[in-house]
Amino acid sequence: MGKSLYRHNVPKGSPIIRVLQVFVAAIHNRNLPKPEMADQLHEIHDREAGLDTEILKRTDQFRYFNLFLDRAAITRTACDGRASTSINPGPWRLCTVTQVEETKILLRMLPIIVSTLFMNTCLAQLQTFCIQQSTTMDRNLFGFKVPGPSLPVIPLVFMFILVPIYDRVFIPIARKITGIPTGIRQLQRIGVGLVLSAVSMAVAAVVETKRKSVAVEHNMVDSIEPLPMSVFWLGFQYAIFGAADMFTLVGLLDFFYAESSAGMKSLSTAISWCSIAFGYFLSSLVVEIVNKVSGGWLASNNLNRDKLNYFYWLLAGISVLNFGFYLACASWYRYKEVEIKQVEDCSDVDTRGKKKVEMVRV
Repeated sequence: MGKSLYRHNVPKGSPIIRVLQVFVAAIHNRNLPKPEMADQLHEIHDREAGLDTEILKRTDQFRYFNLFLDRAAITRTACDGRASTSINPGPWRLCTVTQVEETKILLRMLPIIVSTLFMNTCLAQLQTFCIQQSTTMDRNLFGFKVPGPSLPVIPLVFMFILVPIYDRVFIPIARKITGIPTGIRQLQRIGVGLVLSAVSMAVAAVVETKRKSVAVEHNMVDSIEPLPMSVFWLGFQYAIFGAADMFTLVGLLDFFYAESSAGMKSLSTAISWCSIAFGYFLSSLVVEIVNKVSGGWLASNNLNRDKLNYFYWLLAGISVLNFGFYLACASWYRYKEVEIKQVEDCSDVDTRGKKKVEMVRV
């Protein structure tokens, strides 16, 4: 039923190829002298040339590496000042400033991606050990025995409740205070999520300490019977992590989509999901390293004898350090600036036949 209504977007080439073209062109032009003026670098302002309407301003954040990347946009005519009579050298020999800036944006995003990996590692640990914890606790709810593997629905329920509140209540209030259309900037939103992630790990450590004390108090360390402690104690850490996920994951997707250029949005969105994949992969590695270094905190099949609470405290501490690393990366990051956006279709030509040019600042 939806096939006839679906709107297919015509592919405009691979964004990965555009990034590779910048490095190849920069290497090819490595011996060319850099023009004295930045506006002498190659750029095309005509939509008929087949480029996106978004034109990015040149930045110089990478210093020496920036000089290398800018060489991809150096033309030989700009070096000698003569009129251009040569044939276009092609995209693998000459790139536009916008294409070079797309590559710089992608490179600036990489530290942000790396700083969010550990949060997903913590999420993987919660989803693993909380289910194992639930098998040792009282899972009765009004006569119904709650399945342990269903506990990860708790953060989803909290996200279901918090997302509309954030969108309809928090953003309008914050917008009036900050003047930012999104209420707070995406990087600030991600930072709030990372803080809540550390808090969630600390709460998980406290709850696990409580659970072990109940097992010792009732002499049930080696018992297979459920402890007289409700499984919904685990809901506290899950609820906080649900809020963290709302801030960080949604903020990360919003950040990558807003900061990417028109031709790089699909790639940046895919990279944000790679953060989750690598975080889960890192989870297994962390468990292996902790077991070897600690002498077996998590090696036993009996959680009442394991040191899971120590492990959670370790994750909370590393999360704090990770947040410090994120702060450094976020303060270093420079938001993109759009210079000009030209629209040349017929609907944007006024009655006097003049072209409308929209000036955009981000």
